[in-house]
Order: sequence, then structure tokens, then C-alpha cells
Amino acid sequence: MSTAYTLVLCSCPDSVTATSIAGYLVSNKLAACVNVIPNVLSIYTWQGNTEQADEQILVIKTKADSYNDVQRAILEIHPYELPEIISVPIDTGLPTYLNWIDENVLP
Repeated sequence: MSTAYTLVLCSCPDSVTATSIAGYLVSNKLAACVNVIPNVLSIYTWQGNTEQADEQILVIKTKADSYNDVQRAILEIHPYELPEIISVPIDTGLPTYLNWIDENVLP
């Protein structure tokens, strides 16, 4: 079953990157809302080594058919060689909130 809406998760190295991406997505109507969650400790494997970094997480609310444009925009701005960009389908939600996403994301 396909869904019309999605959450896109993206980790960022700092608040400048996070707010830059969030502002771009919202001002260009690629996302209705982006939450910036600060002070996240990420522990991960990179090039065979266990690494850790202080990051900020973006929670991007958008339409599923806007995902490719969101991904493209993030890749243009993001400084990481391999940024986390993950889409999670929204199966259900408050209908008036989902309508608000429709009103604020370009078709």
C-alpha cells in the first residue's frame, strides 16, 4: 500500500547546516515543516572504524511524491560525503494535519 505522506530523516553536523537545509525545504515548499532536534550523539561505523559525532536530526514532513526533490535539495546543501536521508511512510495521521501538509507542499 502506498501512502501520500512521508517523514524524511536527515542527520546534520551542526545547527548552521540543519537550519540551512530546513529553511530551504520549507521556503521552497518541498516540506510543510522541519523539526530540528539538537544534541544527538550518533555512533556509527565509517570506513571500518567505529566513530561518534554530535549531530542534529531533521524530521521533515512532506508528500511522498516530493521525496526525490527533497533528497536532491539535501544533497546539494549537505556537507557529508554520505548523508543520512531516510524516508519513513506516514500510514495514518490527523486528517487536518495531513491536509495542512497538502496545502504547504507543492504538488
